[in-house]
Order: sequence, then structure tokens, then C-alpha cells
Amino acid sequence: MDARLHHVQGKAELVSGAPTGTIELLIEFYREKLNQLLQHQAHARQVTQYDANNTYQYIVNREDVQLTWLAKAIADGGGAVPDAPATSLDIGGKNPAAFFQNDAAAAGEFIKKWRPRVDAMEHARHQAMLRVILGETREQQRFFEQALAGRTDLLGRRTSAAGPAHGAVLPARWIE
Repeated sequence: MDARLHHVQGKAELVSGAPTGTIELLIEFYREKLNQLLQHQAHARQVTQYDANNTYQYIVNREDVQLTWLAKAIADGGGAVPDAPATSLDIGGKNPAAFFQNDAAAAGEFIKKWRPRVDAMEHARHQAMLRVILGETREQQRFFEQALAGRTDLLGRRTSAAGPAHGAVLPARWIE
């Protein structure tokens, strides 16, 4: 019986992990998420308040992980991962409140656009991945809304012994 099963399996063709339409959807999602990451990186360079900048750094790191997941799914499905756009970003001045407001609104629009499309997907694994990303985008939206409201405990609260954070971060990560 095992020999017959092996014989049948040997004639089977490789089946792609995702339908073609799914790959296009993943590529489009990747492009939009990449644009958000680039926008958040640009804003992080301008926001010097310690807690708000740490929140941007957290968001940028999560988006980097999300893009890694998406790139893997796209490549596994035979698609080509898009390159970063060559255009410069208009960050809209240097007003952190405007950054928070714009980023919160952009996150809401992203969720509103993508939630129905993700819910309609047939590929369960990719659908679950995109739902996680949408959930994390909602978390980012809340961070931006809280920062806009003047909250500084975005990633957690300090103990009373630690006291408030003082100072500001530098616009460049490495200085030589």
C-alpha cells in the first residue's frame, strides 16, 4: 500500500501557497505599510520628546517586523517584494502634534480600507497575518491619539522613584 501511495504522490504537481490575487493584495498591503514606516521614521527624526520618540521607535521596529513577514509571504508565493519609493517625504513641518494627528488619522484610514479586504480573503494564514498587522496598526493609532492628548506614559509608567524623563533625543542616531 505504501508503494502505491508514493507512486501517486510522485505524480502530484507542486501547488502554489497562495492564489495569484492574494499575492497582488499582499504586495499592495506591503507598499502601503512601507510608506507608513517611512513616514514614521521621518517623524521620529523630528519628535524630540523622550517618551514620544521612544514610541515612534517602537512603532518603527514593529513595522519593520511586519514588513519582514509580508516580504516572506510575497516571496513564498512567487511575487516580487517592492522596493522603497525613491521620493522624499513631506513630513509637514516640525510640529509633533501635527505628526501625531496625521499618523493617527492615517492609521485609521489604513484600517478602514484594509479590514474588509482582509476579512474577505480565502487564504487563512495570510489573512491571520494581516489581521495581526491591522491590530498592531490600531494599537499605533491609540499611541498617536494618546500622544496628541499629551500623555507621556505611552509604553508604560515609570515608578515614582524613577521620576519623569528629562531631556530630548537627538535627531540623528549616531554622531561621530
